[in-house]
Amino acid sequence: MAGKGKVLLSITGFNPQRWYELLSEERDVVLEPDGPADPTIEYAVVWKQKPGLLAKLPNLKAIFSIGAGVDHIFTDPGLPEVPIVRVVADNLTQYMTEYVLWRVLDHHRQGQLYRAQQTKKAWHEPPQRPAQDISVGIMGLGNLGRAAADALKTVGFRVNGWSRRPQEVAGVTTFNGDAGLVPFLNATDILVVLLPLTEATKGIVNYGLLKELRRRNGIGGAVLINAGRGRLQRDADILRALEDGTLKEASLDVFEVEPLPKTSPLWNHSKVFVTPHAAATSDPAHLVPPMLKQMDAFERGEPLDNVVDREAGY
Repeated sequence: MAGKGKVLLSITGFNPQRWYELLSEERDVVLEPDGPADPTIEYAVVWKQKPGLLAKLPNLKAIFSIGAGVDHIFTDPGLPEVPIVRVVADNLTQYMTEYVLWRVLDHHRQGQLYRAQQTKKAWHEPPQRPAQDISVGIMGLGNLGRAAADALKTVGFRVNGWSRRPQEVAGVTTFNGDAGLVPFLNATDILVVLLPLTEATKGIVNYGLLKELRRRNGIGGAVLINAGRGRLQRDADILRALEDGTLKEASLDVFEVEPLPKTSPLWNHSKVFVTPHAAATSDPAHLVPPMLKQMDAFERGEPLDNVVDREAGY
């Protein structure tokens, strides 16, 4: 299309057809470059692109991730020095907020216990504490973390937040950096992990971290919810924490290996709720329009939004 840069769409792991159709409404789109140094490609829209695919494209101006995470892009050793844009869309944020609120409320209102009682036809009402007696701690205070915090505050939970760098969020008690991590955990009953995956955060959800969570609380023990990235956690450490009582329960949407192997004990664990990396689905109908809008604005000389800090990794 005259005057508009061509887009390379490189997606592995699922069908790219709908992404292709929507991008093609306004742009010329290809699934493979015409040779490794194709001069016609100006934008790349990717999810786990083939290593080296982007390295020699001489006129590439920007790379767009179709998911909230960008760690998949950084696994490419030949990544060119062009801006990388994170996807930020109301639809994606809404999905994640719904997931976090759902899982926090389910743990708070003892859903796991009631489901177990139902199988036994047991009629028993355990004690229930109000939301304001429970502290939910969110690791990661980006767009997703802040939106989740707002929803949790509305319900009445006390909300803590932890981030690498200092942040101020209205109505949230914030902690930051290595010095703030243990105090944050010590004040948290339900831990929600929404961190990006970087070298600094890889494996951060381990047994040592889980041991610091507050366990003397109104829900009978500490709870973990991970809807961030799978390699933030150590699956074996979570199992250990569940077995020795460090954790009461866990909701896990992401895992070290995905799909979660059928041999994993997490599938059948009585204290674990498993979802298949579905907390916030990347819906092309909602995510393609903001990408196209950014491309148009960039070609008018306007700066890109939500550009990844390469040094920080997010």
